[in-house]
Amino acid sequence: MDWQACAALVEKGDPARFRAVMAAPVAARARLFPIYAFTLEVARAPWLTRESMIAEMRLQWWHDALDEIAAGGVIRRHEVVTPLALVLEEAVDTPALAAQLQGACSARLWDIYTDPFDTDAARADYISKTYVDPVVVSAALCELEPQHIDVARDIAFAGGLARFLAAVPALEAQGRQPVEGLALERIAQMAGDALAKARAGAVLIGAQSRSARAPLIDAMMLLPTLKLIATDPERVPAGALPDRPIRDGLRLAALAQAPSWAFA
Repeated sequence: MDWQACAALVEKGDPARFRAVMAAPVAARARLFPIYAFTLEVARAPWLTRESMIAEMRLQWWHDALDEIAAGGVIRRHEVVTPLALVLEEAVDTPALAAQLQGACSARLWDIYTDPFDTDAARADYISKTYVDPVVVSAALCELEPQHIDVARDIAFAGGLARFLAAVPALEAQGRQPVEGLALERIAQMAGDALAKARAGAVLIGAQSRSARAPLIDAMMLLPTLKLIATDPERVPAGALPDRPIRDGLRLAALAQAPSWAFA
């Protein structure tokens, strides 16, 4: 059980994130793939059954696995849990990082049911716990300096928002209400605000080592999507956010190799 097994899971379940991680140095990949395999498995858990109680039990299983990692005792053998434990145990603050990841387990309870978010803050909290916090944990493991974590969080939130909004048609098709009560103008404003914060931080993060900035590559890849939403929010309900493989390939190469992210 090693990180290559986690890489295979991410390659199959989240090809875009797989490509982003493969653009990172090998040492960073070994830390990133277990984190992202975990987030992928937690994201899948609510959708593997129509029985809400069973779905909750699946999420609790992951929550309990992180409790074991935080306690530093015997860890259940599992193709994701085992390499995840090895990665988190490298950190000085293993319990704190494990607790951050547990937030994803709690937030994914929303996926089980059909209730809309009560407030914009609740929606933002969902995005933070399911996407941003795992990225921040990854950044800490890849030795991004602590004073830059808040900037990394802004970039990660932009990426998480882009992914969330791109998923709206699929979520609605499953009876969920991800943007209930949100006017198109508000969606555009949210996208524009997140994009501005991410661009403001990109210069700073892009100047860090390739390993330290690696966890943010996926989010940076999503900034063009956020720009489209900010200028044309009707693309969200219409599901009209196109794939651009040639442009994406060029952007990925630049994010991986360029000495600066000022172009972002």
